[in-house]
Amino acid sequence: MSALRPLLLLLLPLCPGPGPGPGSEAKVVRSCAETRQVLGARGYSLNLIPPSLISGEHLQICPQEYTCCSSETEQKLIRDAEVTFRGLVEDSGSFLIHTLAARHRKFNEFFREMLSISQHSLAQLFSHSYGRLYSQHAIIFNSLFSGLRDYYEKSGEGLDDTLADFWAQLLERAFPLLHPQYSFPPDFLLCLTRLTSTADGSLQPFGDSPRRLRLQITRALVAARALVQGLETGRNVVSEALKVPVLEGCRQALMRLIGCPLCRGVPSLMPCRGFCLNVVHGCLSSRGLEPEWGGYLDGLLLLAEKLQGPFSFELAAESIGVKISEGLMHLQENSVKVSAKVFQECGTPHLVQSRNRRAPAPREEASRPWRAAAEEERPTTAAGTNLHRLVGELRERLGRVRGFWAGLPVTVCGDSRMAADLSQEAAPCWTGVGRGRYLSPVVVGSLNDQLRNPELETSGPDVPTRRRRLHLRAATARMKAAALGQDLDMHDADEDASGSGGGQQYADDWKAGAAPVVPPARPPRPPRPPRRDGLGVKGGSGSARYNQGRSRNLGSSVGLHIPVIIILFPSALTLLGLR
Repeated sequence: MSALRPLLLLLLPLCPGPGPGPGSEAKVVRSCAETRQVLGARGYSLNLIPPSLISGEHLQICPQEYTCCSSETEQKLIRDAEVTFRGLVEDSGSFLIHTLAARHRKFNEFFREMLSISQHSLAQLFSHSYGRLYSQHAIIFNSLFSGLRDYYEKSGEGLDDTLADFWAQLLERAFPLLHPQYSFPPDFLLCLTRLTSTADGSLQPFGDSPRRLRLQITRALVAARALVQGLETGRNVVSEALKVPVLEGCRQALMRLIGCPLCRGVPSLMPCRGFCLNVVHGCLSSRGLEPEWGGYLDGLLLLAEKLQGPFSFELAAESIGVKISEGLMHLQENSVKVSAKVFQECGTPHLVQSRNRRAPAPREEASRPWRAAAEEERPTTAAGTNLHRLVGELRERLGRVRGFWAGLPVTVCGDSRMAADLSQEAAPCWTGVGRGRYLSPVVVGSLNDQLRNPELETSGPDVPTRRRRLHLRAATARMKAAALGQDLDMHDADEDASGSGGGQQYADDWKAGAAPVVPPARPPRPPRPPRRDGLGVKGGSGSARYNQGRSRNLGSSVGLHIPVIIILFPSALTLLGLR
């Protein structure tokens, strides 16, 4: 026995004692008073919470040692932990949803208002010049803007058809006014419009204006529509992604993180920060939107820059009237050549009795040159803002949310309910089994990296998450295509609006008096009959559209935003007055 005494003295310090360590607080804190106080404030029945620690063999998740929780209390704490986690995730992303929703609303309001301003400006200018005569033909202009709105707001189809129908109907109205001595039956007008859509394009009664208008307005509308749809898709995807489905492994980890300290009788002992980060990274790794999120933001910014530059929606909307004026002037200046070609192909119509009616003279206001506004005179253009300001705000706000999904675990663990504050990182904290230091490394990064997460097993993205990422990729692809002038929703994409380097050519088209740009080779469009629904209608529809817009305060937008070429409108419109 005396020989064993030295050995016993050596082993005695290694025996466990009442000092600090996992589970030691159960020997120090025997009362459940603090837990009863916290859970009682949450509405828990105190009948389910013992006044002092009891044996915990019935627990399913928390350590089966001394506990303040019954089975019912543990199950309720599991549900509460899930609700707390989900609420923090949704609250953390609420500003992101608000950012995308607000940008979507502002851009959408701006684009719609620009179309309204363009229509109102054209109607006011034509009405000032020719009064009732314009209202008699206003239906075809209103139909044009209705088609543009339908493409942007609804269908996303038929933009080429809308523009082609407009020029066809305009020719059906203008050509007979050039020859009031003839009677033009429907068959002749049908031949006329078919002749303008031949493959060789030899007639071109409006010159290059139809092609240039189609190129400009198509690129701008395609880009605007893709941007607004991209913002809407992002808002919807983020809203769904933030409603995190808490799986069983995550649910158990959350209970160990924020529920078990209550069962242990130490609710004031905060979870270790590293412990929280591992749990939240594991819960969110398969539910986030990376890496598609970064590409999606890049697509938004790329398209916004295009809309501010070569695909400017402001310039496109303001130039609609200019391009129509140029086309009418070309028809008037080349009326002899155009008429000879038409009569050769379609035959000579019958003469009618001469009309002793003279065309109404333009009003005095129309002969005055329209001055262009200086930049400082029009800080806003539509919806109380301008495109430069909208793009700047978008760039600034998207910069704040670029790392949102990667930084979401840090944001969630920054809440006082989830983990100890950074300033208390050196103090003992809840490790999942007791008081101490959390020694496991924090695992961040991709889903593959989370396979090393010590707190829970991770799995691949579920079907809803894969679907949301696919929606982001589709929206990104659509925006990047629109930045190249292509509409992925249109099966017959126009070749004029494709390819790199086209933006500069597009920008050159805006210069007043620039030489016509030779269109690239493209497959011929098959001839198709014109729309005849607007023939013979007198003024009512156009006047109604015009009167609806008079109440808006658009005085600065009419005239001030029209390029100097507008002074040529009266001569171009003279042909509308010929009888």
